[in-house]
Amino acid sequence: MSKPIVHFCHGNSFPAGSYRQMFAELEAHYDIRFLEMHGHNPAYPVTTNWPYLVQELIDTLEKNYQEPVILLGHSLGGILSLMAASRRPDLVRCVLMIDSPVVTGWRSMFLKTFRVLGLLDRYSPAQFSLKRRIMWKDKEEAFEHFSAKDKFAIWPPQVLRDYVDAGTIPHPEGITLKFTRDIESQIYVTLPGNLGRIARKGLKVPLGFVGGTESIECRQGGLSATRRMCGEYFVQLPAGHLLPMEIPEKTADACHQMLQRLLQRSSSTT
Repeated sequence: MSKPIVHFCHGNSFPAGSYRQMFAELEAHYDIRFLEMHGHNPAYPVTTNWPYLVQELIDTLEKNYQEPVILLGHSLGGILSLMAASRRPDLVRCVLMIDSPVVTGWRSMFLKTFRVLGLLDRYSPAQFSLKRRIMWKDKEEAFEHFSAKDKFAIWPPQVLRDYVDAGTIPHPEGITLKFTRDIESQIYVTLPGNLGRIARKGLKVPLGFVGGTESIECRQGGLSATRRMCGEYFVQLPAGHLLPMEIPEKTADACHQMLQRLLQRSSSTT
């Protein structure tokens, strides 16, 4: 019997190969597929509210699958999955977001205002990504660089090595980031401020959420709309926003348990 297809969408600046440890746990139950990097195809530029990134996902689903698939997405990827499923529920069995901050209400008004004033690059993660180091002499130097930083130091070493392997490419001076800091920053400053309609209407397919209790991103973005949309299909683990890297096995297990519930609900409503 064939495994259910899971189409995975990565978080901002983390190519899909960075999630290899989590995938390894899920592959016993699912056929994991993905687009290695969003945001880098000139045919789908990064613009305000991400319409082309959503279209890229929709086009990928239409091109590669003959039947609806499970959408699993982390952060950026979860929001893209939510938006794609809202537009094209016929392509989707269910959606599971991993710590994706769905910004609505007064927070979305602040987001739009800051964008109009040109302040998002100063008051969003773009303030850090714009200054990010992008070049090292080799992968070992890159590994040492990241492992010295608090955000990465709590990752299991093999997860960090997967990120260095998946996230860098050769350069005449050594290696450089594959996911460019300009695209990463542009994604942050074009964060959708138009998710209120989806939050009010909900999806025509089951929606779930697995997040981290210590996630600053979701604390800032708010979780009230997500809780309303997901209802009983909402869980949090003791981790931060990057839980697929911090605790890949536990994240994979929580996602598997949630996906089984979502698929059961999907089957009962079709």
